[in-house]
Amino acid sequence: MKISYNWLKEYVNIDLDPSEISKYLTDSGLEVEDIETIESVKGGLKGIVIGQVMSKEKHPNADKLNITTVDIGQENHLQIVCGAPNVEVGQKVPVATVGSIIYSKDDSFEIKKSKIRGELSQGMICSESELGLGNNHNGIMTLEHSASVGTLASDFFEIESDIVFDVALTPNRSDAMSHFGVARDLVAVLQHNNIECELTPVKIDTFEEPDNKLIDIEVHDVEVCPRYAGICLENVQVKESPAWLKRALNSIGLTPINNVVDITNFVLHETGQPLHAFDISCIKGNKVIVSHLKEKTPFTTLDEQIRELSSNDLMICNGKLEPMCIAGVFGGLRSGVSETTTQVFLESAYFNPVSIRKSAKRHGLNTDASFRFERGVDPHAVIYALKRAALLIKEICHATIASKITDVYPKQIEPKKITAHFKHIDQLIGEKIQPKEIKSILASLDIKILSDDETSLELEIPTYRVDVTREVDVIEEILRIYGYNKVKTPNKITSSISYSQMPDPHHLQNVVSQFLSNNGFNECMNNSLTKSSYASLIDEINDEETIRIINPLSQDLNALRQSMIFAGLENLAHNINRKATNLSFYEFGKTYHLINGKRLEKNKLVLIACGNKSTENWENPNSPKDFYWLKKHVLQLLNRCGINTLKEKNSPLSFLYDGYSMSFKKNTICQFGFVSNQLLTTFDIKNDVLYAEFDWDLMIRASHSKQTLFSEYSKFPSVRRDLALLLDEDVEFIALKKLALQTETKLLKSVNLFDVYEGNKLPNGKKSYAMSFILEDHHKTLTDSEIDDTMNRLIIAFQDKMNAEVRK
Repeated sequence: MKISYNWLKEYVNIDLDPSEISKYLTDSGLEVEDIETIESVKGGLKGIVIGQVMSKEKHPNADKLNITTVDIGQENHLQIVCGAPNVEVGQKVPVATVGSIIYSKDDSFEIKKSKIRGELSQGMICSESELGLGNNHNGIMTLEHSASVGTLASDFFEIESDIVFDVALTPNRSDAMSHFGVARDLVAVLQHNNIECELTPVKIDTFEEPDNKLIDIEVHDVEVCPRYAGICLENVQVKESPAWLKRALNSIGLTPINNVVDITNFVLHETGQPLHAFDISCIKGNKVIVSHLKEKTPFTTLDEQIRELSSNDLMICNGKLEPMCIAGVFGGLRSGVSETTTQVFLESAYFNPVSIRKSAKRHGLNTDASFRFERGVDPHAVIYALKRAALLIKEICHATIASKITDVYPKQIEPKKITAHFKHIDQLIGEKIQPKEIKSILASLDIKILSDDETSLELEIPTYRVDVTREVDVIEEILRIYGYNKVKTPNKITSSISYSQMPDPHHLQNVVSQFLSNNGFNECMNNSLTKSSYASLIDEINDEETIRIINPLSQDLNALRQSMIFAGLENLAHNINRKATNLSFYEFGKTYHLINGKRLEKNKLVLIACGNKSTENWENPNSPKDFYWLKKHVLQLLNRCGINTLKEKNSPLSFLYDGYSMSFKKNTICQFGFVSNQLLTTFDIKNDVLYAEFDWDLMIRASHSKQTLFSEYSKFPSVRRDLALLLDEDVEFIALKKLALQTETKLLKSVNLFDVYEGNKLPNGKKSYAMSFILEDHHKTLTDSEIDDTMNRLIIAFQDKMNAEVRK
């Protein structure tokens, strides 16, 4: 939102540097993103002065040029070569001196001392269009004879400069969506910082209305339109707005249209209250009806588009229930103010924000009015804005106020009452603020203190603060005026370490993300919207379960995804087409399903990869990622989450070949394998692609079932012993390890296989395993006899159960 500094100063008596204003606004929660200097004429006519043509002679080397001498109030006259056909001696003209810059649309050029066809030229006599003061470029601009030679053109033409703040408003701050709203906040924060200033609203004391009614008003739905007011004006002269009004609108990027429309826009940006002006000649039956119309009723809006209305759209209609305006959103083509309008009905209302938001969204309209109505305006500002606009129309358009104000307001909207406790204020802010200072801040924010005691305050919130509904909102208001930067940072943080049997899903996601990132995967985040046509590519997607978007941005984003593989393949295709082929991605996301009429979300984790395992170099030749590369990462990831008890089988997924599935307690937790060539061809991918899909919801539950055991580190040393065993070739290491741990349950901590030998020196059908055994006692240092006894028991077990022989 753009805020003009000159305009702001109409309500606050300040003269601070714009950078200071920016700081105070940002500190109070109205973040200033940019500060721009603007001028009513580009360049501000710097270097342009008023001169008088003293002589004129034909250029000796050019028929269409003249050599003039011009007095600009300096000791020496300037010689200027001029090609304008209308230059004459005695004229008062604007002169661009050497060094000044002329702006022409988006281009600019500097005036330099030069020779034109061999004759010296020390400046330029300018036209209207060259100065940006008009569109006439047929000749030089001539001024009235009373113009004083040597006067700066910026003073003569009353060129104004302004500073415009670009304020980034959060959606809840509808109260600050106007110049007066920003001025309110600025005064509060300046006064708290001991800078003298005062808020001065525009007075409407001169407003007088006759005791008659020209237009009747009926409101059929007071829930959607709690307040609607209007007034009539006659003898309206619709024409161009005065310069000050056009400058105000131009400063915030608005294009002036005519004086009536400009006044409604001006009051909107002054007070935050949208207004709408109707031509009374278009109001049939001299009645305005606020109502809903039938579904698909056609209506032509100001942009000349024919729109089909919804029965939920609130409409402003005439006495014959013909639509004139989509309430709070957009006006109609045939009921607006035109050059022939002489009678105006001026509307000011308060509409239900939800209704306006839905209508604006439904018709794809985003106007200054809907922007404010859908966030909530002040219902008590309706009449003030109406009177303010009526007085301006009376003054600028020479109109007559022809009726009294009709105000349909059956149920008054009362200010909210909130209790704020000093204890809670101190706790939430983290710093004790004296009650006297708190009361001062609340007073500066128009928050009334109805009663107070030593522990709390009973407060009444002004109706323009629609976002302040709870005690914490009041505390936030106190803090932003007190100053976020004034809250001291503590020297220490007090916290307690706690243990929970239920791991935090966010923590688990961070653990998995860190594991995958450390193993060469890059995280991607894709849009949940996808093409509905993808549903036909794989058997697992049922088109009837697809959730389609009612008003899609495009056909490529017209449905919620049922599978995450398509976005992953799009990622690969995008990178492969740009010569990046060694790719490994992972993504956390949701899939969306419509099952038996119910909408269901499922959380997923997917891995997708192609290319080589590592970057090609002389030591590591190309080694493509294969099934076992992916299986290794899948098993390590599950193990990292504490999920170890798994059953394996072939995957039924149609788009995977060599697919594999892992189950936890009879539920499929992961499926992975190569993506089918048929699906790859659809995305024009010629590389082999590996894909894994995890049921993230099941992974969270499965990780919760893992028991966390704590044990103290042993104070006594561990001992390693090695054995070389001659075994039958069908004996597996896992069986040996299991037998060893069953034989010695107390001292044996780990078993490891560090060498395997199979060769000619061994008998047929035999192999040799070299194994290490780690022994440890938590209560004492092991003796040699204890170690030898343990190893002997293990050897006997291997000999009896595994037909093993100890190799010397």
